[in-house]
Parts: sequence; structure tokens; C-alpha cells
Amino acid sequence: MADLPNEMTAIEISRPGGPEVLKPHRLTVPSAGERELLIRVIAAGVNRPDVLQRQGHYPPPPGAPATPGLEVAGRVVRCGPGTTRFQEGDSVCALVAGGGYAEYCVAAEANCLPVPAGLTPLEAAGLPETFFTVWTNVFQRGGLKAGETLLVHGGSSGIGTTAIMLGRAFGARVFATAGTAQKCRACEELGADRAINYREEDFVEIVKNATDGRGVDVILDMVGGDYIARNIGAAAVDGRIVMIAFLGGPSAKVNFMPVMQKRLVVTGSTLRPRSVEEKAAIARELEAHVWPLFASGVIKPVIDSTFPLEEAAHAHQRMEQGAHIGKIILTT
Repeated sequence: MADLPNEMTAIEISRPGGPEVLKPHRLTVPSAGERELLIRVIAAGVNRPDVLQRQGHYPPPPGAPATPGLEVAGRVVRCGPGTTRFQEGDSVCALVAGGGYAEYCVAAEANCLPVPAGLTPLEAAGLPETFFTVWTNVFQRGGLKAGETLLVHGGSSGIGTTAIMLGRAFGARVFATAGTAQKCRACEELGADRAINYREEDFVEIVKNATDGRGVDVILDMVGGDYIARNIGAAAVDGRIVMIAFLGGPSAKVNFMPVMQKRLVVTGSTLRPRSVEEKAAIARELEAHVWPLFASGVIKPVIDSTFPLEEAAHAHQRMEQGAHIGKIILTT
């Protein structure tokens, strides 16, 4: 059992505000509790909820670290009491409720997965938050099946690129929206049948024409706002609309008559506040159904850029500029 330092570098949100409020500081290395692992973090993913937390709009759930960061990959250095699967030295990636922007991070063993065969820890650091989110929303809540159609808003984001790849891998026809020609090309290269430049085209009209007027079966929406009513227009009979964020605002004036007429399901979810057990159930399905796709090369993480941990502020600037395609990763 190797000795561990008493302190580590972590990123502090010094006050609510812009990217500049993210500051490296020194913290005590945490201890692994019951059924927990202490991970020496090699890389951590940057996600939109981290930005909201930094701005003061998304506080960590009770008991979670104040340090931001919802996904990490690295090496297990301590196993807490009651752990059964992983051992010291194992390479894992983990979904965490906070604490990822640090050199060491504690994770529930049940929310850890082995780094998929053929991937580096840096690549694996961008998996948990996005793949857990897409799996639970598109496949569990949205019930996407082979032969159906999927519309992904924000197709070039970490969530969006993941949804495109998984939708295509499981036999769906995929449409995606994005804001530039470059992003649209990236979506199509990942497997979208048609990428729609939302600045120049009407996605409702495009998907209606492309489906002979039928509409799409599942819509994954992180925009909200006026997209809420437009999603209802784009949905097929018995369609499912799943909302996971509201970049355009959470309110809209909506005519609900088409919801009745089309027998639509309008749903949504958050991931971070869910229990360890709920997240563990998602992890088991991912390992069974998605992890083999990495080994076979069917899917591969899309990494936009990497930044040293101490430059977390620059990583957030990159995210807020909106030019990224895929995941932004911090390295330690």
C-alpha cells in the first residue's frame, strides 16, 4: 500500500461568477468511506452543470464536495470498507456528485466502471456524465428502439455526440441540430443522417420532410424555451420528448392539444441528485450494452480539447464560447 500525500491540488469556486473565479487551492486528500474508492485522478471531464455550479445556479447535493467535477478517470489507490469489485491499481472511470476537479477523488464503487478496453484514462474521463445521461434519458426514459428516429438538439456537445453515436449504434435513424456548418459536418461524420443548422433551417420542417410527414420518435432536448412547442410539432404519434437542460429557458407558451392528439410523452430528468443505487443500475446497463462497443471500435469518445487542472478557468471559457465539438477534459 503506497503512501499518500496529506494534501492535493483542487479547484475552488472562490465566489459565484465567471470562469476567472475557478482557483487552484490546497485541500486535504479525502478518505474512502464505506463501499467507496479513492481514485488518483488522471483526467476529469468538464460539463455544463459545472458551469451552472460556478455561476451559483446549481449547488451540489447534500453531502457532496463543494469542488466541482462530475466525472473522473484514474487509478484506484485506496479501497474503503465493504468494497468488493475493484482493487488498488485498477484503472477506473467514475460518475461522482462532485469533487472531480482535483488530484484525488472519492467515488462510490457501484458508480465506477473499468476503463473500456482500447481507451486511455483521458478518453474515459469524458464518458460517465455523458453516457449515463444519454443512456437513462434516450434509452430508459425515451425507450428508443432499433428502426426508430431520434432528434438530438445540441448535436456537437458532449451529450450530443454521445447520443448520435449511441442512437446510430443501436439501429436508430438520427437527426441532429447544431449552429455552424462545421458542427453539422461533425454530427454527420459521427453518424447523423441529417444535421440541421438551426441558425439557417427549421428543424421541424426538415424532420417532417425527411420522415414523409411522420415526425421523429424520440427527441433529446437541452435547449427548452421556444424549442418546447417546436418539439411537439416535430414529434411523431406516440413520440417521446425528453428534456435534460434549458439553455433557452425553462418556460414556454405551449398548446397541449397535439400532445393529446399524438399521444406524446413529455418527460425529463436530472442525474446528479439521484441515489448511488439508481446510478449503479445505469452503470450495470452501460457495462453490459455499451462498454463492448468501445472494445469493438463501434464508438469512440470525441475529445475537443484538454487543459491542465490548474487551467480549469480556460476550460470553462472554451465551453462558454460554444465552439467545442465533443468533450473538454482536465488533466492532472
